[in-house]
Amino acid sequence: MNQRWKPNVTVAAVIERAGRFLLVEEETTHGLRFNQPAGHLEEDESLLCAVAREAMEETAHPFTPEYLVGIYQWPRPQGDIAYLRFAFGGRAGESDPARALDGGIVRTVWMTHEELRATRERHRSPLVLQCVEDWLSGRRYGLELLRYYGNGNLS
Repeated sequence: MNQRWKPNVTVAAVIERAGRFLLVEEETTHGLRFNQPAGHLEEDESLLCAVAREAMEETAHPFTPEYLVGIYQWPRPQGDIAYLRFAFGGRAGESDPARALDGGIVRTVWMTHEELRATRERHRSPLVLQCVEDWLSGRRYGLELLRYYGNGNLS
C-alpha cells in the first residue's frame, strides 16, 4: 500500500439552461477536450466556495450551487492520478464579457445532452457525461449534507 497516495479533490458545476449544459473547451495534453466548469479544491476553501470560484474563473458566469448532484471517484486508466469529484447543480448568472477566462480555456459552449453523447470521445473524463446524466435523472441532494469547519466562508 502506498503511504503517500491521496486523491485529488475536485469540484464541478452542472449548469443547465433551456435544455443545454454549460461546458468549457480546454487545452489538455490530449488536445482540446470538453469539461464542466471544474477544478481543484484549494487549501482553506469550502467545496461550495470552490465550485463558485471555478465556474467564474472558467466561464465568467457567477454560479450559485443549490444541490449536490453526486460524488464521483475516478482513478485515471494510466494509474497515475485518482480524482474525487463533487458535482453541484445550481444557477448561473449572466456572463461578464469583460472577464478573461482561465488560462487553457479556449471557449465556453452550451451543449444538449445529445451533443454531449455524440462528443464523448472529446470529454476530459467519463465524469462529464455521467454528471449530466445524473442531473437529468433527477439526482439532487441538499447542501445540508456538507459540513465545513474551516476558517473561511461557506459560500
